[in-house]
Amino acid sequence: MHGPGQNATDPTSDLIETATVAQGDAYFRERDEMMRILKTTAALVVLATPALADPAEGVWQTEVDDGAFAYVTIAPCDAAFCGTISRTFKDGGTEYTSENKGKQIVIGMAPVGDGNYEGQVWRPSNNKIYVGKMSVSGDALTLKGCVAGGLICSAQGWARVQ
Repeated sequence: MHGPGQNATDPTSDLIETATVAQGDAYFRERDEMMRILKTTAALVVLATPALADPAEGVWQTEVDDGAFAYVTIAPCDAAFCGTISRTFKDGGTEYTSENKGKQIVIGMAPVGDGNYEGQVWRPSNNKIYVGKMSVSGDALTLKGCVAGGLICSAQGWARVQ
């Protein structure tokens, strides 16, 4: 290829064409390398970002019931959430080992939207399972155990520990 004022016998025309092609190749190599670096960085950011936890997940402190309270760890179980008694305390705050430690108290709470859940609740003091409703707002959780098809409910307010 010949530039203006150059003819086929001009020895610099081949050098200019070779230099132009080499510059183009270098540009594309740099662009490809930058794209590879950007894609790798994006992938690392995605992998390093923790998955967003559901607001119900965590450790919650129950209200005092029958002279004791507990820490309940709520975590995913299938497509719902379950809560297991992880620590138990006497009303004064002294930790002790209850026979209920390790038992599931929140059972199959499925999200129904706006921080609300429906499932079942086990009350250790009478060993009964009730229709359960749960709602989470920030670091506050309200847990209800209901009878009569959900018409009559008793509620507890729980506070987030973790």
